[in-house]
Amino acid sequence: MGYLICILLYIAGIIIYGIVMGKKKVKTSDDFVVAGRQLPFMILIGTLLASWCGGGGITGSASVVYLYGPVVGTLHFAGAPIGMLLLYFISSKVRSSTKITVPEVFAARYGDGASIIAVICIMLAYVGLCATQIKAAGNIISLITGMDANLATVLSAVGILLLTVSGGMISVAYTDAVSALLMVGGFLLAIPLLIGRAGGWSEAMAAIPAERLTGTGGLGVIAILGYMIPTISLLLGDQNMMQRFASAKSAEEAKKSNLGLFAAEITVCVLIILMCTIGIALFPSLDVPSNIIFSLAVNYLPFVLGAIVLVACVAFIVTTADSYLLSAATNVTYDVWGKYLNKNADDKQKIHFMRITILVLTVLAVVLTLFFPTILSLQMTAYTMYGAAITPALLFALFSKKVTKAGGIAGILTGGVVTVVWTMVLNSPYGIASAIVAVPAAVVVILLVSALTGFKGEETYRRLYENSKS
Repeated sequence: MGYLICILLYIAGIIIYGIVMGKKKVKTSDDFVVAGRQLPFMILIGTLLASWCGGGGITGSASVVYLYGPVVGTLHFAGAPIGMLLLYFISSKVRSSTKITVPEVFAARYGDGASIIAVICIMLAYVGLCATQIKAAGNIISLITGMDANLATVLSAVGILLLTVSGGMISVAYTDAVSALLMVGGFLLAIPLLIGRAGGWSEAMAAIPAERLTGTGGLGVIAILGYMIPTISLLLGDQNMMQRFASAKSAEEAKKSNLGLFAAEITVCVLIILMCTIGIALFPSLDVPSNIIFSLAVNYLPFVLGAIVLVACVAFIVTTADSYLLSAATNVTYDVWGKYLNKNADDKQKIHFMRITILVLTVLAVVLTLFFPTILSLQMTAYTMYGAAITPALLFALFSKKVTKAGGIAGILTGGVVTVVWTMVLNSPYGIASAIVAVPAAVVVILLVSALTGFKGEETYRRLYENSKS
């Protein structure tokens, strides 16, 4: 019960902070969505890290380390730093654009039809990603209280909902930064104690089954790539990242913050891998592998430190879920409701509609948790949906003047349809992850259709940067 009290106090604190910041700082829809484009450098790094490394990293990805060993875990986590290095060349481009959302970019380059298709694909992906966070938070509460997992999931969703609707990006960004600091500090203190509990590093490694110390952990190369490619492809086109880069004070600040994010992500990945590797030795058999970090905190750490780790985990989960809800609600509000249904909506109406949308998306995310048995399966499917349907078309939109409207639309449809068919209909034949098929298929279709339609898109390319302010 003590752990739950600590978690509830922290969540209550950030919700109150969000409400206060929302009343003081949120005056326009621009404030709600991109924090008035005035986030400082360190806050930007913190919110970028927390928005990326949330429930998926400390549950689904952590279970990969636990099940297949530190080498496979490292390869799995490597997808994010690789993507961030590539993202360095995109960040200033995004901040220089006058667009806030991915569908806005698609509308400028590929037309309104592409924009609507993108909203649908992003909604499917982000509701799925939000569901992973809600399910992870529910797992923590269920583990430390014995509460029914479904009830714990609903309670987690309520807390996530309240923080998101309170202040938008203003409240999310600053609480993200605090959560990131808490996470890194808690893990740094916990790891030496856990190594001692295992009898030292050499004893811990000796207790790990030999197969989990191999380069493949019993998996094939295709299976390992199936864990890496969805991460890279999602990160390169993640609208969460776009919104945060758009929140920076300038294009240069956005680019610098990406380097800070790279360093922070490496640090967090190493800490998670170390904790989960020690966890293999301390928990030779665990019924729910995604609970490995939470189980270590409850069973092997002193109460105060265990509480810090659990609070940090919940904080990361909550802020990541907030980010996906806010981003998806922004799409619905700006790219559908405000564009087609209520073109004359003022800022107050936009914020009100966005909050209603966040509520609806939260309910859908809770429902989705019932259909996926594990966080990892839900995480990888959602990553691939976004990475295949959105990222290839987005990168071509930002960097290629020759990609055509038909090519872009065909690529979006191909990525989304192949992901659904390969995963839901064919059940990933031969054990091949959908990302390995869907992402290359989308790229090939964009290039092929653009070549066949033969139109150069310099005019639509320029629309992305008209009236931009750095």
